[in-house]
Amino acid sequence: MAKSKGYLRHVALSVADPWETAEFYKEIAGLEEVAEIDGELAEGVFLTDGVCNLAILKFKSDEAAQGTGKDFIGLHHIGFWVDDVVESGKISRAAGGRWIMGDPNNPDGYEVKHLDLSGIIYDIAAHGWAGAQKRPGEAENVVHPNPHRRLAKFDERREAARKKIAAKKAEMAAKGDPMAHAQVAE
Repeated sequence: MAKSKGYLRHVALSVADPWETAEFYKEIAGLEEVAEIDGELAEGVFLTDGVCNLAILKFKSDEAAQGTGKDFIGLHHIGFWVDDVVESGKISRAAGGRWIMGDPNNPDGYEVKHLDLSGIIYDIAAHGWAGAQKRPGEAENVVHPNPHRRLAKFDERREAARKKIAAKKAEMAAKGDPMAHAQVAE
């Protein structure tokens, strides 16, 4: 089997409140919001630094959480953008990875999930994630579009999260923390 290089372009967190966590990472790292989702498996917010996609998710059921449990808090999985999903999946399983979700025989596969030797979830995808780039700076770079999609049903949660982060900054300023006034890109 010929190896197909994978590019780490996706990190997914499982959290209690995706909007609060998204506001935190937008504030501290200047990440850009890509989209909000309300899918069958999870609801959440996607952010990007322009190269890598950060999915901040709240899973809807234990089954949807793919073995971690819907109330798990922490790193849920990582994702690799690959040239050939089918071949990369075969290489993965031959090395001891265990397939858990997604069609491993679909060449256009999206998030074909596996467990590594330590039981950590990772996925492979043929088309990347919103806001990610496959090979930045290279002629054969592919950029996954950023849809800038927000769902109106989450307006109140988004605003509450923004206010909570602002209140925390104000609290730190009141305590005299000089970093409380630091500016981060919007």
